[in-house]
Amino acid sequence: MTLHINASVERWPVDGHFTIARGAKTFVDLLVVAVSDGTYIGQGEGTAIYYRGETAEECLRQIARVTDALAASTAPMARALLQAELPPGAARNALDCALWDLEANQTGQPLWQLIGIKSPPMPLETAFTISLGTPDKMHADARTAAEGGYGVLKLKLNGDADRDRVAAVRAGAPKARIIVDANESWGAMDIVAEAEMLKTLGVAMIEQPLPVGQDAALASITSPLPIFADESCHVAADVPRLADLYQGVNIKLDKAGGLTEALALCKAAESAKMDVMVGCMLSTSLAIQASFLVAQTASWVDLDGPALLQNDRPGGFVFADGHLSPATPLTR
Repeated sequence: MTLHINASVERWPVDGHFTIARGAKTFVDLLVVAVSDGTYIGQGEGTAIYYRGETAEECLRQIARVTDALAASTAPMARALLQAELPPGAARNALDCALWDLEANQTGQPLWQLIGIKSPPMPLETAFTISLGTPDKMHADARTAAEGGYGVLKLKLNGDADRDRVAAVRAGAPKARIIVDANESWGAMDIVAEAEMLKTLGVAMIEQPLPVGQDAALASITSPLPIFADESCHVAADVPRLADLYQGVNIKLDKAGGLTEALALCKAAESAKMDVMVGCMLSTSLAIQASFLVAQTASWVDLDGPALLQNDRPGGFVFADGHLSPATPLTR
């Protein structure tokens, strides 16, 4: 058997804008990988981790470098080789997920069963992202999201007038649960004082307040809100150094480099008694298929990537009443 690997880059427009502390996006370039054994095909999708210098074009080059090395392998063998051949990132993620999908198609098993989940996945409540903006704009976006059925809102903050933004969102969506993502922008702030104030506004969790490399500062504080690591946590090996600093980790398949490492990271976090959030980059539903399975036991789910684009792939996930579910049941 010979594996044939094809990769391409697709550009998908964002619905409106997507703005965080590091900048704004009006489109996203997605790496799409297909692996065929001549009879069956597996597909995967990755989004370059731009804050680590990845680009979609570099991801294509990474795929090209390993194509020959994986060609003579079975899908499970190719996944094992891939962990050593490529670093964690979008290229390995897209190829790893395509290989899992190929094996599921070859064996006739649903992916959830193949990875050891005991029963068919259930619909999940997902957070909806409110992009960084003026308090008035975030108020309006929060109101629209709440009216659309979203009960969990994730706010992008930047360390400047964040309390005003959160207060505006709370006014726009008074019943919503709120989590905030600082994207490393709170390095000069009193995190405890900020957390205490945000708690009064009903915030339930803070994501990545400090820049990567400054995590040790969290050892000397006691936050009234749980703090989750995002940019500081990519793979399972990161967990031991973070376990005494954070209360949870945000698992993203693009950061981890695929479903294989995401499953290992999930186990490592659970062993360290850390909570798990499963998130995503801007993406279509193709990238969410594997994340949806990892998220089945997560404390927080943030898989709204497809809902932030102007369009999704045909047959993608359904977003309704703040939940996401497959367009067709994952029972095959």
